[in-house]
Amino acid sequence: MINDKKFLTALPVFNEVDTVDAVLNEVTWYSHDVLVVDDGSSDGTAKRLAARDDIIVVTHPQNRGYGAALSTAFAYAIEHGYDYLVTIDCDGQHEPQRIRQFVTACHETGADIISGSRYLKSFDADTPPPEERRKINHEVTKSLNDLLDFELTDAFCGFKAYSTEALKKLEITETGYAMPLELWVQAACHKLTVKEIAVPLIYLDETRTFGGQLDDGNTRLSHYYDVINRAMKALPSDCEKMRGAQIG
Repeated sequence: MINDKKFLTALPVFNEVDTVDAVLNEVTWYSHDVLVVDDGSSDGTAKRLAARDDIIVVTHPQNRGYGAALSTAFAYAIEHGYDYLVTIDCDGQHEPQRIRQFVTACHETGADIISGSRYLKSFDADTPPPEERRKINHEVTKSLNDLLDFELTDAFCGFKAYSTEALKKLEITETGYAMPLELWVQAACHKLTVKEIAVPLIYLDETRTFGGQLDDGNTRLSHYYDVINRAMKALPSDCEKMRGAQIG
């Protein structure tokens, strides 16, 4: 049985004024300790967060990116002595009632990372993703599996549980949406154990963008491979055999 004080649930937030209260109302029901990393929101999200007394808020004065927000959450969980960290997005596309399932799986299996997968199995409530995003996810996931000898089905899902002991081994530098790719490279280097849990495929806003040139699928795919290759080159000397591999 997981003690509430043993795990932290963290949400990276950027301009989520339309969903932040509803999501947090659910998350706080399933997690005693909740951290919100406000990544420089300018739409009224910060005001909503300041009005709550049931969460912890860390603020980036300026927008630094999704990966940077998660890195802040990693550091907070380690610094404050939690055993596990759950990360969940604040856009309403993850189901907070699954938080304890993730923590329990991490605890009972001894896995370093429990990663949500929207493609491991189908749910009745699934909604189809934008086709371009599905194809890119599939291609990048397959490339990572071939490169790192993983058996992932979803390289990008933000719903995860981590052992904080495993987090201590990571040195994440990627600040944007491609941060999970650097994470997988480092996880393979350090021989972290990874297990997936199936979660529903929920897309609420197909118009949501990545920003700038990354809205173009080919540009985004090229960027993802660049991130993977940089992460491979930056691995420490004890991962020398991996450092020579490149993809894309």
